[in-house]
Amino acid sequence: MFGNLIWMLVLLCSSVADENSIRDAEIFPSSPEIERGSSLKLSCVLRKNYMPQRNASHIIWKLNDALIAPENYNIVNETVSNITIHNFTYSTAYVKCFMKYVDKELPLVHTEVKSGFRPDMPENISCIYFYDANLTCTWNAGRETNFATNYTLYRKLMSSPDTVTPCQNTTESCSFFYPHNVYSNDFCFQVEAKNVLGESLTECVSIPLQRIEKFAPPEILSVKKIPGIKQLLTVTWKMPEKIIPLKPIICQIQYRNLYSNFTEFVNVSLNSFKRTGSCNLTGLWDSTNYSVAIRCINNESAFWSGWSGEKNESTEEEAPSGKVDLWRVIESSHSSRSRSVHLMWKPLKIFPPSGRILGYKIQYFPENKTARKRTKNSSEKKITLLLNEEAHIISVTAYNSAGESPEAILRIPSTNEKPSQVIETVITSTTNEEVVVQWITSEPETAKYVVEWYEELEMDPFGRSWQYVSNSTEWKNNKKNFKPFICYNISVYPIYGSNVAAPFYTQIYAQEKKPSEGPVADTGILGKNEVTIKWNEISKAKRNGFITNYTIFYKPEDGKELNETVNSNVLQYQLKSLQSNTQYTVQIMASNQAGGTIGEQKTFRTLKLDKEDLLFIGMPVGISMLCLIGLWITCVLKKHAFKKVCWPDIPNPEESLAVEWPPPSSMNNSFLKRVSSQTKTVDFEDINVLEYCFHEENQEGSLLINYENHVSECTDINTEGITYRDEKILHNEENEVAKCFSPSIPYIITDQFTRSQMHSALIPVKEVQPIEMVVNDLCGSQQNPIKNEENDDEVLKLEDFNEKALFNPYLKNSVKTREFLVSESLPEHSTDECKIQSSALPPFQPNVPAQSYIMLDMFRLPKAQ
Repeated sequence: MFGNLIWMLVLLCSSVADENSIRDAEIFPSSPEIERGSSLKLSCVLRKNYMPQRNASHIIWKLNDALIAPENYNIVNETVSNITIHNFTYSTAYVKCFMKYVDKELPLVHTEVKSGFRPDMPENISCIYFYDANLTCTWNAGRETNFATNYTLYRKLMSSPDTVTPCQNTTESCSFFYPHNVYSNDFCFQVEAKNVLGESLTECVSIPLQRIEKFAPPEILSVKKIPGIKQLLTVTWKMPEKIIPLKPIICQIQYRNLYSNFTEFVNVSLNSFKRTGSCNLTGLWDSTNYSVAIRCINNESAFWSGWSGEKNESTEEEAPSGKVDLWRVIESSHSSRSRSVHLMWKPLKIFPPSGRILGYKIQYFPENKTARKRTKNSSEKKITLLLNEEAHIISVTAYNSAGESPEAILRIPSTNEKPSQVIETVITSTTNEEVVVQWITSEPETAKYVVEWYEELEMDPFGRSWQYVSNSTEWKNNKKNFKPFICYNISVYPIYGSNVAAPFYTQIYAQEKKPSEGPVADTGILGKNEVTIKWNEISKAKRNGFITNYTIFYKPEDGKELNETVNSNVLQYQLKSLQSNTQYTVQIMASNQAGGTIGEQKTFRTLKLDKEDLLFIGMPVGISMLCLIGLWITCVLKKHAFKKVCWPDIPNPEESLAVEWPPPSSMNNSFLKRVSSQTKTVDFEDINVLEYCFHEENQEGSLLINYENHVSECTDINTEGITYRDEKILHNEENEVAKCFSPSIPYIITDQFTRSQMHSALIPVKEVQPIEMVVNDLCGSQQNPIKNEENDDEVLKLEDFNEKALFNPYLKNSVKTREFLVSESLPEHSTDECKIQSSALPPFQPNVPAQSYIMLDMFRLPKAQ
């Protein structure tokens, strides 16, 4: 095993050591150039310092990295290997020689092989002779040889074939320069082509030099118009100096109309000894610019000289022969005294044109006042006139240096005129290339119209376009003259001489696309099951076509989308059959013939209750409120009546003049004195004023004084007395009634029953002395002082009864009943004191000033607890 390793190492080292010797090989020929399609033969030769294990049998060949088949190899000896490649068709290829050793292919040497063709015989030899300058010949070399080819031009004298002048070049052209380009008509020319594969030689071709002469371009000296002679120009030029003498020459004049770009030619013959030439160009257009150029040729030569530089000139002018196309735009006036009239015109396009327009003359005057004619000049094709309300005649003429054109006349109507409507309708349409306008007129004899068109948003009157139409009711124009997606206003005006009838207006889009934006929805009146959706029109700049309809898309929350479609003139719509108290989203789409665009989304919520529900709920409430307000108004208006009924006024007897009362200073109120001496107090808050109980018709009834519980107040208070208090009171009252009938004795009438009994038993008396009654509350608390601010003790005086009981008139409306309440917690001796005080009261004294009076229906003691 160790020996094998030694052997492998020796082989490796030997192979590395021989790397430098591998390149010691050569390939023959080193850079072969062969004719395309022939066989290629190459030899690979090894040097003598090769190793014994290498020889020519180990050589392999490749063509452009492709292995060549071994049958094409030929081993000559141990150092030489040949290869043959048949039908070599590569323009350029690489042939490589390799040494195959072990499993490797070691490169030895390579070479580049080229293939090509022999040169073809040159053809079509032609020469150009520039007198006293150069002689240049050219030819056609034929196919490409793929090798460098050298060409030799031989110029020979046919009379002396040995006199040869060569000219060599690698291209298909060669020149003889002065002084080697002598003039002779006895030359022939021959061309030889040569490359590595071979050579070819043409025959000698005879070419006379006068037939191949070419001049330098002539020079134009002037192009002039002759004053007074129209449609004519004179051209003068100079010939070049180097021309073969004594040869006739032909010059060609080219003149081109700059308006129509139309070109014509004129030939002029000259003698070679003449150095200048001249020519008159006739039949030209008036006032037209022309461009002139000249070239010349020897009449025996085949080559024209180059064109001279161009010169421009205009012919004589003629007065314009045609009228301008005149139009006007009458601006609405803010004042009846003045208005703006915008005039615009276009010169009539006539060929040939009569001249260059220098300006325009505008004349105008009131229709019936020719003497007031005014004139203005303008270099532009528009002007604005300020006219009054009268009808005016306006004329425009174009002028040049030769004169003026015929007048174009228009009549401007007065502000009070109303032109007649002749055109009944206008129909617009579009095709792939044109915009078509057709109209129907009620007067077919009208032979002239004006079609006016401009962008809808165009505010400048001079931004309008117009065109006259004669003997037709149809007008067509190229779509390129209209902007896409823009609305145009189109008007058709009938023309009667200088009068303009009423126009017919319409609109058109040459091309449409869907609107740039959609309408924005807005909610109007919200209801329970309906809502009004409103929207505004899209701005004209964003419609991009005629709006055909609007579609309303609405969708309830978590529901299915619905839609409604309306006409283009509808800007609000009521959605019905909606769900109450539900949120909806709504969008509006505007559509034209090209498509539709949806606007922004809007959200709304329907109501819980509608008007009918609110009316059903609110009507009872409203009626109730009205009733309350009516009642309140009634109370306000009738407050005095209610006050009189519920709170009647108590007259003050002291203020009366019917009865003479004693002065307050002489009043002897022993009752009050006793109360004060005994430090007893009366709680007047416990006194209740009772309502008047007599009927109106019973005004003459007896005075009833109720003193209920009076007996129980002045008797010992005990349980049994309280229990049978009512019966005792009734008994005592009956006894007291009997006493009341005697004159000068006090009387007391207790309850309603006793009152009624006494009323029937009353007898007339002359004078009744009323009694002062003690209120049961006087026996109340001993700590409180007596309140006597309002003279609570009242005394009733009864006067003369004549068959009736007569009353003091001041007592008629006074308080009929009072209650004096005494606390039940009073001790018994207090009650006894009340009895004593009651019996000690002095009688009522008439005619005593400030005498108090009391009318008591009852005196009641509350029950003991």
